Amino acid sequence: MAERVLELRVHGVSNTPPDQILGLRTDPAGDGPQPRLVSGGDVTGFYRASTSAPDDPLVVEAYSWGQLTSGARTARDVERALWTLLLPFTLANVALYARPDIPSDPDTERWGSRSGITAWLIRLFCLSLTGTLVLAATGVGVDLVAWQCVDQECLRQLPGPWEFLGRGWWHADAHALAVGLLLPLAMLSVLGIVAWRTYQYEAEMPAEPRPHRSPADDGEHPAEEAPTLANPLQDRTFWCGEGQLRRAAVLHLCVGAVLAAAVPVGAVLTMDPPRGIRAMVAAPTIAALVAVVVIAVVAVGRPWLTRRSGATPLGRWSIAVGVLTGLALAGAFTLLLLPDGPAGTPLAHFRPPVGCIRDPALAGCRSDHSLPGYDGIVAWLATYQVLLLVAIGTVARSGRRALLAPATAGVLLPLGMAWLDGRLPGVPAAPGGLRIWMLVAPAIAVAAIGLLLPRTDGDAGQQPLGAHSDVAWGGRGAAVLAGFGWMMAISYSAGLLYWITDRLDGPTSPSGFSPIVPPLPVIWAGLAFTIATAALVGTLIRAGVLFRRLRHAEYTRLTAGGQARSAHDLRRCRDVSTFRALHRLVGEHAVRLIGCYATVTAVLVTFACAAALTRTRPAPAGASGWPGLVHTAADLGDTMLGWLPLVVAGLGLLVYRNDTVRRSVGVLWDVGTFWPRAAHPLAPPSYAERAVPELQTRVAGILALTEHDPRRMDGVILSGHSQGTVICAAMLFQLPTRWRRRIWFLSYGCQFTRLYGRVFPAYFGPFRLRVLADTLTWPSGYVAWTNFWRDTDPLGWPVNAGERDVPVSDPEALHPSGGEVADPPIRNHSGYPEALEFQRERALVARLLRRAVPSPRVG
Repeated sequence: MAERVLELRVHGVSNTPPDQILGLRTDPAGDGPQPRLVSGGDVTGFYRASTSAPDDPLVVEAYSWGQLTSGARTARDVERALWTLLLPFTLANVALYARPDIPSDPDTERWGSRSGITAWLIRLFCLSLTGTLVLAATGVGVDLVAWQCVDQECLRQLPGPWEFLGRGWWHADAHALAVGLLLPLAMLSVLGIVAWRTYQYEAEMPAEPRPHRSPADDGEHPAEEAPTLANPLQDRTFWCGEGQLRRAAVLHLCVGAVLAAAVPVGAVLTMDPPRGIRAMVAAPTIAALVAVVVIAVVAVGRPWLTRRSGATPLGRWSIAVGVLTGLALAGAFTLLLLPDGPAGTPLAHFRPPVGCIRDPALAGCRSDHSLPGYDGIVAWLATYQVLLLVAIGTVARSGRRALLAPATAGVLLPLGMAWLDGRLPGVPAAPGGLRIWMLVAPAIAVAAIGLLLPRTDGDAGQQPLGAHSDVAWGGRGAAVLAGFGWMMAISYSAGLLYWITDRLDGPTSPSGFSPIVPPLPVIWAGLAFTIATAALVGTLIRAGVLFRRLRHAEYTRLTAGGQARSAHDLRRCRDVSTFRALHRLVGEHAVRLIGCYATVTAVLVTFACAAALTRTRPAPAGASGWPGLVHTAADLGDTMLGWLPLVVAGLGLLVYRNDTVRRSVGVLWDVGTFWPRAAHPLAPPSYAERAVPELQTRVAGILALTEHDPRRMDGVILSGHSQGTVICAAMLFQLPTRWRRRIWFLSYGCQFTRLYGRVFPAYFGPFRLRVLADTLTWPSGYVAWTNFWRDTDPLGWPVNAGERDVPVSDPEALHPSGGEVADPPIRNHSGYPEALEFQRERALVARLLRRAVPSPRVG
């Protein structure tokens, strides 16, 4: 039988159609070879040309996986666009993989190690991030609607028959709060359903390759010993996290439910201390609420949750948390539906007076009647989230001893606040001129000292693979990614609360008076968002200046030499210099620019948290000078925040339906959703949990065919483009050695060194990327890996990990040649298989695969 080699091409984030991946060209009449499905289904599939014959020496096959993320153009576009609203969860989940010192074998990670403590802090932060969105929904349902919206005019602004909350039994006591509590619980139910459905979406994959048999079962092949893990991606359970996802989802949903219930219960019990039957219900309810949170905080760091052990049951702890949550919710609703007790002031006294919308001059209308305690809960949660981010950055950078600074700040800050409020018995009173911000800002500054400690290096501190390939942000990558996710979550929450407040105020509200008051942290978040937007504009301007300088330098280099050039040549040089400048801007300056912006926003959120804890509002509308400017900036920021979720969802819809937007934004989205949901179970699904096992099954299945099977291949050329190179690398780490010796890896548009290696050093850093080259080294000494790159490709660079790097000319020439009349195109990130360098290397590799692969009869 003729020797045959299969080239299996895996596309990138742009979801290139199968006919383009295969290089099929149709004539003007629309006739010609078409792609045909040889394996797979409608969502993912393997395609070959319709003209492919069984005796072709080189067969090209395309793996299409783009419809898992940004490729579908169906009714599911809307659902997937809504996934972009979960981007905060995505960034927080990705932070878990940005830790610099993850051990190569996950079973060797200890809770007390640097990576173990950092993982626990990240999972704890993810738990608090769920609480952030739950608190926002609770603020809408409990504070704005069920507590402050007491007028019929206000309730009519809501869609649906909600006027009953303003009259009769529902308006008395805390009965309306029970109805408002249904909103966050409904949101959690939707998130839980989405998490379950999306796991079904990503788990539709073929079975794992059959394990190798021992020599006693098969004398043809020697037994393979269990490999020693040198990269976490070699872990067999890395892409099988159903059990972990279920257990983590139970914790997140239960903690969100008890946090939502704690807001109205805490407010009611504070205003009206319980006695009698209310006290009998309150005690076990509070105990259940606290128990769920304590169990979750401890559980997120324990091995039974963090190990990816496949489709395992939830376990006794998950059942216990679920039962406690049910008891806590039952007690919470009971307390809210019981009448007021005789111990305190009637709850109606704390609510806004009826008729404020019609007559703002009524007594008490202009006072702050928001739900007592809600502003403080939001402000304290945000402050401790900042301290958590600082702790993540310090431990990941300098080890567990660096945790002392943020931990000390976290303990001293509430003590200082209690001292300032005079709640510490036996301690002298605080000085009269001392303010809250004088305690908060220094406390966070003391915590941030840990970020400036020298970095202690592990595997991530090894010699970089080249220029601009060191660890991103000095080892603080996990904190930076999680911080951006936190800022998006805060922005979503503040925007939602402000938008609902503005709608409830209604068009009849007199100018300058808002009967519905948004939470205090929302106002300061609007001010911070305005300044952060200005800083972002400044960063973009700085990037534009750098791009202009780089383009000028590249243009000067292209036109150097002293020879006269035509206007056409100069125009072509300008075009080429533009792409080369973009290549250098992304590869040399993008990480640094992001780090500078992260530093500015870190200082900004420190002051925002301090301002939120002061319990003071900016100057009212109409003020002059700095107070008036602050009020205007805060109002502008809140307005922008109100439309932010819709803008993000609209952008997400464009990402899935517009090719240009998808190529620009899709790379960031696909980087985030590549990683499994090991830290935040409510994040969008990981497409790699389906793509990697499918690709592995396909390659192993083809190479395992017998000699006389007409589908048999002597070797496989694994050809990955852009994000497809990452999928191929993840699959190669999982593939047994016997199959890797019949594979050659061609990567192009590769982001290993400048993006993945810097942000995720534990997987693609210098030491771990050399592991991939070692696994692809044949016994004869060949490193079966060739990487192609262009200096006009903004996402493709050399790797320098032991493979063969081949630069590809782009464009091929400045002038038409060979009878062509059009200029050779500038392909930048596309069209690698059409390049002469690629075709020459592929022909050489095909010959090597045919000569190096022994017959199966030899073994």
